[in-house]
Amino acid sequence: MAPTQLPGTLGALRESGHRYKPVKVEIRDNLLELLRTGRPRFPGIVGFDDTVLPQLERALLACHDFVLLGERGQGKTRLLRTLAGLLDEWTPIIAGCEINDHPLRPVCTRCLALVTTAGDELPIIWKHRDERYGEKLATPDTSVGDLIGDVDPIKVAEGRTLGDPETVHYGLVPRFNRGIFAVNELPDLAERIQVALLNVLEERDIQIRGYALRLPLDILLVASANPEDYTNRGRIITPLKDRFGAEIRTHYPLRLSDEIDLVIQEADLVATVPLHLLEVIARFTRLVRESSSVDQRSGVSARFAVAGAETVAASALRRAALTGEAEPVARVCDLPAVVDTLRGKVEFEVSEEGREHDVLAHLLRRAIAETFRARLGNADLSGVLARFDEGETVESGELVPAGELLRRIGPIRGLGKIMERLDAAEGENPGQAAAALEFVLEGLYLTRRLSKDEVPGRTVYGR
Repeated sequence: MAPTQLPGTLGALRESGHRYKPVKVEIRDNLLELLRTGRPRFPGIVGFDDTVLPQLERALLACHDFVLLGERGQGKTRLLRTLAGLLDEWTPIIAGCEINDHPLRPVCTRCLALVTTAGDELPIIWKHRDERYGEKLATPDTSVGDLIGDVDPIKVAEGRTLGDPETVHYGLVPRFNRGIFAVNELPDLAERIQVALLNVLEERDIQIRGYALRLPLDILLVASANPEDYTNRGRIITPLKDRFGAEIRTHYPLRLSDEIDLVIQEADLVATVPLHLLEVIARFTRLVRESSSVDQRSGVSARFAVAGAETVAASALRRAALTGEAEPVARVCDLPAVVDTLRGKVEFEVSEEGREHDVLAHLLRRAIAETFRARLGNADLSGVLARFDEGETVESGELVPAGELLRRIGPIRGLGKIMERLDAAEGENPGQAAAALEFVLEGLYLTRRLSKDEVPGRTVYGR
């Protein structure tokens, strides 16, 4: 609800000293204020601080429309949605206007007439910035009427003539006048629909079925696209590309820490997933992206890592439900579940057909080994190895509860130091201790200091 103290008529608005600002100037002024004060400009965006965001800020300060180019799952839509936070919190519009006319700068026929007849008594309402951002996923069946508008047969049937501008039913773009409108996957629009956007970007007006409409729209038009589609001749018309003031390339997280932060921020975890397992999932995602077996043109979405973390947490929750564990904590035995779950999110090269599971399983083992070396490569693990000196074995599995696993392993010298190296939770936590020890066992196996016999549901570690 808008604050009650805001002006309710055109006269009161003038007396308050309110001044009209074009949307792009409004965004520029608010962005400058955030830059000066050091407050977050694009909350929730991870890994773009030194690369994408400076380019985006320059485009906004230059008052440019822009297009984000990037592979799937690079956060393009998420970034576009943060732009609404750069608008003023409340802005006045003429009550009942379909295209959000500003009371001090009306453009549609209806509002121009209302300002003349009602004068200072013209009623106004206030719109929140969240209502001033809109988006449309471009699909082949998108029409000009969807984006720009069309003649409304109902209004014609009510007695208006076809030449009356008020017979027009406005599309999405004019309905977000004085706001931000985003077109996702721009190259998927048919060419004739792309032509309809030319005037919006260059002349800032709209044309509908030959109507002599001159509506100078006040709008920031942004778009997202896949680089391959955007640069492929014939997928997007050249004049439309030329109308965007900036083309900004996005990317996947460049640093491992950013990948982990992204998973922590986005994943909805139903159980505790220790930090070293989140690092394994992040490394696994990066290895899949770099693999020659994967079609690099399709990319590997950030949602791949998020879904992997959620799957591991769900596996821990399932174990807790079946075994009666008090607190579900994910362990290494929960990681193989991600291979089958995530296989459909990756597009492989044709030469790897039939080997998809083996490729992902191999990369997952590499991710575990790399995390083990990074976390415990120079740690004293003699206390764990001593457990196997007499030829004894330890059996684990996805349905072995944490307390039972700890009982099978027995007291381990140096466990506190190991948990400290893994950033595990402090205090008496059987789940975290079991997760740390199982990670050590798997790491020792992958570095060829222990053996492992594996059957579905059971894993036996020994010398």
